[in-house]
Amino acid sequence: MKTTTTTYAPRWYNTYAIHFFRLIVEKILPSSWFRDTLPPEDKRTAVDGFFNLEIVSHCWQYSNMLSYQLSSFVNHPPTKCALTVTIFYGKEDHKTQAVLDFFNTKTVNNVTWNFQQLPKSKLFRRAIGRNMVARSSKADWLWYTDCDIIFHENCLDSLAEQLQGKTDSLYFPREERTTEMLAQDDPMLSQDSVPQLVNIETQNFSLHSRDKAKGAFQIVHGDVARAIGYCEGLSIYQTQSLHWCKCYEDRAFRWLLGSQGTPINVDGVFQIRHVHKGRYTKDTFASRIRSKIRRIQE
Repeated sequence: MKTTTTTYAPRWYNTYAIHFFRLIVEKILPSSWFRDTLPPEDKRTAVDGFFNLEIVSHCWQYSNMLSYQLSSFVNHPPTKCALTVTIFYGKEDHKTQAVLDFFNTKTVNNVTWNFQQLPKSKLFRRAIGRNMVARSSKADWLWYTDCDIIFHENCLDSLAEQLQGKTDSLYFPREERTTEMLAQDDPMLSQDSVPQLVNIETQNFSLHSRDKAKGAFQIVHGDVARAIGYCEGLSIYQTQSLHWCKCYEDRAFRWLLGSQGTPINVDGVFQIRHVHKGRYTKDTFASRIRSKIRRIQE
């Protein structure tokens, strides 16, 4: 993967700049000032038949959930598209490294593993990795997702069917199935299990619908991604960080596209909902507050 995108050293005021931008600038200035020109719809490739899809995740201390995601590609590989699975991770996250090493030994029809190690300062700003992929990917479609999303039976093939001839910038699955909010000691989230193929009991998930895209459900036309990157024109979202950042860039990306996405019917989209956020420092005051909020939101 080419990594010729530009990033910036951590800046103490960047969080304040992000809040100023999202609360004020986004409301008064046109998005076209902050991106390259979107390719016209009639100039975008409309895929016909077998095509290339790239799914992009970041993982930091979520190896338990990443195992479910990667297992879903082994258990339910696509037959109607070629899939590249891109995972960004940090070398300090030894459990994630072990999971990736395990799956790297698995040969799966129509699936290519693409595990990319990043310095923590780049990993912690998710838009940096997503922008790298956007500018360098050869795929017809990119699905930006999270590592707690599971692509279960017929997910990828139904997606391939839905994207035939499509040229909108952004799509998202109309429905998903989720767990209840799981505690860290739930058997599904066992941290100490060795890397292995795992599966889910689908009856433990509840069906939900959505009316717009969000960070884990952004399916972007490859021509559009290559043209504008992922918030590349907003330096605040290409600035490295010493801690994991809240992903305000996803909303900014949709603002740049001028779209909240078009819903499509995709089978087998599952999500593991969890109280503990592995990307935050364990047992800090902030992590405890976030866990309480997530329980309230259940």
